Amino acid sequence: MKKILRKIPLLIGILLLLPLLAWGADEVPTITGNADAIKAVQTNADYVWTLVAAALVFFMQAGFAMVETGFTRAKNAVNILMKNLMDFSMGSIFYWAVGFGLMFGATTTGWFGTSGFFLSDFSPGGDPWVLAFWMFQVVFAATAATIVSGAMAERTKFISYLIYSAVVSGLIYPIFGSWAWGGLFHGGGWLEGLGFIDFAGSTVVHSIGGWVALAGAIVLGPRIGKYTKDGKVRAIPGHNLPLAALGVFILWLGWFGFNPGSTTAANKDIAMIFVNTNLAAAAGCILAMVTSWLRFKKFDVGMSLNGALAGLVAITSPCATVTPLSSLIIGAIAGILVVLAVLFFDRIKVDDPVGAISVHGVCGAWGTLSAGIFNIGGTSAKIIGVQLLGIGTAFVWAFTTAFVMFKLIDLTVGLRVSPEEELEGLDYGEHGARAYPDFQIVSATTFAAGSGSSANEGAWSSATAPATN
Repeated sequence: MKKILRKIPLLIGILLLLPLLAWGADEVPTITGNADAIKAVQTNADYVWTLVAAALVFFMQAGFAMVETGFTRAKNAVNILMKNLMDFSMGSIFYWAVGFGLMFGATTTGWFGTSGFFLSDFSPGGDPWVLAFWMFQVVFAATAATIVSGAMAERTKFISYLIYSAVVSGLIYPIFGSWAWGGLFHGGGWLEGLGFIDFAGSTVVHSIGGWVALAGAIVLGPRIGKYTKDGKVRAIPGHNLPLAALGVFILWLGWFGFNPGSTTAANKDIAMIFVNTNLAAAAGCILAMVTSWLRFKKFDVGMSLNGALAGLVAITSPCATVTPLSSLIIGAIAGILVVLAVLFFDRIKVDDPVGAISVHGVCGAWGTLSAGIFNIGGTSAKIIGVQLLGIGTAFVWAFTTAFVMFKLIDLTVGLRVSPEEELEGLDYGEHGARAYPDFQIVSATTFAAGSGSSANEGAWSSATAPATN
């Protein structure tokens, strides 16, 4: 027994040496080999993060659909869902065929890309990064297109909307995108060459969509019953505020892919972008609530939801280049601006049922300007000047081209449904369906004035209509 006990340390030593002997038979690690392994892990992490972020941004389509449906009337719910569905479907095809090449293709002029159409940059066995990058960019293109849906809601022909969606996804959005973001892939735009700051797209995505929405609302004209003969504004309340609120929460979540995902890299930078995004949204929501209370003596839920989205839109440009304190200030100002902008557009009789122009156009411009004012590396007249140039260029390009497009559509296939279809609702006339077939739709006017006339819907409502997208 004593002999056996004396041999135990020897046996333990042998067992400890066996793994070392086995490892010694493998290739000896080198500095180069370790560096390659680390690089491969980082590359894979970049792919995963970019595609997860793309999924979050795609989920924003559900948010837009819920917000717009909730903030408009029940008789148009199917039409709005169809428009949001087709925005992404049409956008995916036209961005694949034309838009991505115009936006990120090789260029010698800085005005638009000339390669990469139909995803021709990808070949089997080649670098698949173009696929991940395209997937992240196509959800951005769809976002720009769907912004317009809310401003043109309840009175637009569906076939005309499909044409618009294709043009925005394939031409209007990508051309400006190439000026500001082309260098992210094979291109190189003239605006980014000047130092234009728009990290995740307050102007590239949101203002472009907002200014196209403005052109569409002007060409269409207001909904029947929106303004009285003496020019007073009649609020037309949405039919489902809980649905609209759910949509805003979905969009808030999706923005955590929209902004941090724009790094297209799994690195530590995303932490501050997450924080900045959230603080701006919260500040925007609170200040919009306070502003609406000061104006209407009510804590308006529509304006408060608006404020959250306004803060998110505003921080999209400077989310990676400002401090958390600055992001809070940026969001707070956006929350005030969106309330004032909604009232302004109502005053000039631009009927925007969900406030897309105010949320995305106005607050997108503010966010882009704030990227220069609050730049974490310091500001200057040159930086602010370039930001103003980008804001102005976006307005001129998007509004002008969209106005011409909508006028051409109006002169050919027609842009607006007939008064009879508008009063009945677009669901049955355009789609042969009802969103609530088992329920009788009764307007609030039925109780307030003893009339169910669609032309007078919403006359009873409070001072503001819910307005957001």
